[in-house]
Amino acid sequence: MSNQTVSPGALLAGRYRIAELLAEIDGARVWRAVDEVLSRAVVVDVLPVGDPRTNLLFDAARRAAAANDPRFLRVLDCDMHDGVTYCVREWAGGRSLERMLGTGPLTGQQAGWLAREVSEALENLHRTGYAHGAISPATVIITDAGAIKVVGVATEAALRSSGAGSPEEDVHSLGELLFASLTGRWPGPAPAWGLQPAPVEHGRLLSPRQVRAGVPRSLDDISDRLLGDPPRHHAPPITSAAGLSAALSGVVGSSHEPPNQMDETVQVARQNGSIDDATQAMPPAGPPALDPNPQPTYDAEQNGYRPPQPAYNTAAETRPVRRQTPPPSNGNGRRRHDEPKPKGSWGGRILILLAILALLSVIAMAQFLLKGAMNNDQDSNSGGAKSSAPPQTSTTPSATSGPAKIVAAKDFDPEADGGNGEEHHEDVPNTYDGKASTTWQTQTYHNKPNLGGTKPGVGIVYDLGTNTSIASVAVALQGDDTSIQLMVPKGDTTKSPTSVSGWKAVDTKADQPEGTVTLTPQSPTTSRYVLVYLTKLPKADGGFRGIISEVSIQK
Repeated sequence: MSNQTVSPGALLAGRYRIAELLAEIDGARVWRAVDEVLSRAVVVDVLPVGDPRTNLLFDAARRAAAANDPRFLRVLDCDMHDGVTYCVREWAGGRSLERMLGTGPLTGQQAGWLAREVSEALENLHRTGYAHGAISPATVIITDAGAIKVVGVATEAALRSSGAGSPEEDVHSLGELLFASLTGRWPGPAPAWGLQPAPVEHGRLLSPRQVRAGVPRSLDDISDRLLGDPPRHHAPPITSAAGLSAALSGVVGSSHEPPNQMDETVQVARQNGSIDDATQAMPPAGPPALDPNPQPTYDAEQNGYRPPQPAYNTAAETRPVRRQTPPPSNGNGRRRHDEPKPKGSWGGRILILLAILALLSVIAMAQFLLKGAMNNDQDSNSGGAKSSAPPQTSTTPSATSGPAKIVAAKDFDPEADGGNGEEHHEDVPNTYDGKASTTWQTQTYHNKPNLGGTKPGVGIVYDLGTNTSIASVAVALQGDDTSIQLMVPKGDTTKSPTSVSGWKAVDTKADQPEGTVTLTPQSPTTSRYVLVYLTKLPKADGGFRGIISEVSIQK
């Protein structure tokens, strides 16, 4: 058996019934097939006899076995039969990101959520020491339910002879995906994946917000930290999947449920014929007669692979498009874009409005009468006398949990500790404005990460207005290897000490990676003032600089 004799209907290795050709990659062929032992659809990569990539593919399959994240499509089998090398992978019906971007960019929520899902999957893979090696719009699949699947861990790179890749290259490629998803343009000098190149100015790639209006600023900043050389505004670059996951979670949240718009996008694509239900059909059990010169048929995109496209429209493309009757709703209670709005008469609407107003009037009258009756009962029970005593107030902090309100804040770099009182005080409000895209930065220190050895630390003092029970403080950090302390005044907690010697640490976290760190007092703590104190800073621009994007205090 050779690569050329593997054709629809053939039985490979006595188990895999070949169904249809999905793609060709430098002489290798990618087939949809059926595992007749387990009765399930699979994808089979087939190399010709004597192909020099055989050992690369075997090695890639072994590395892919370490990818246990459910968002990766697993390698199920890899062997040689009659001189033909084959690799069997999981099958997933859906639509590649390449095809989705062909109809336009995604929304900010869609793009951020998709990039975070892929980043989290890569984060787990990179911990094993391996990389995907070929992250692209063609290897990211959006399933019919809107979930994310990543195709071709290690094996895609082996088929393309592009090398095993590195975690840093994976993260950069994911930055390209995020940029393309936000703008519908490819961040490179030439067209790629069906997208036109993004514009540049003075040799520098424009940011997503400069390319397309409406891109969220927070995602614009993250994209620039992935692709900017260097990033704008002296922001630290994102070079790890863990750092990217943390940054994106701060913008789109950490839920693994697809955004509502994601499944709508896939459903609309299905109605337009971009997703064909036939991709899930099994081939017939009996093999047809083998054609000595088989011609592959391409009806629809399968499992992320787009078939080779002719340079002109063929007669087959003029065939009628199969139409499907759309369901009454998209499953989440909202009307589909193509569903007609119900029509009704104005008279009926006015009657409904009058009925609602009448009901509200009855409820309001009942509340008024009930309140009057209650007041009469209170007067009769107290003998008609009204107390003139003022309401009692308590000086103890409220036990109600929830976010504490920050009424003011200022940078903490006192001269008594070797500071100069200048740690970008104008940017301190950025740390509690509710925006992950705005930051406060320390000065840049040199020689040593412990602020050059010139002072014990710097930070920000937060004023809560009154003594408040402190349950925890969440601090969103940028850059890796930050050491941080949560401190409160040693004595009178209603006064803010002017030197670090007047504060005591109630929790300490050393060498923290980029992301949100939660500081929790080791014992019940009440204070009006809270100091977030940095004692070790991450590397930045040839020195060391700390960056805080957001602080949240829970009581």
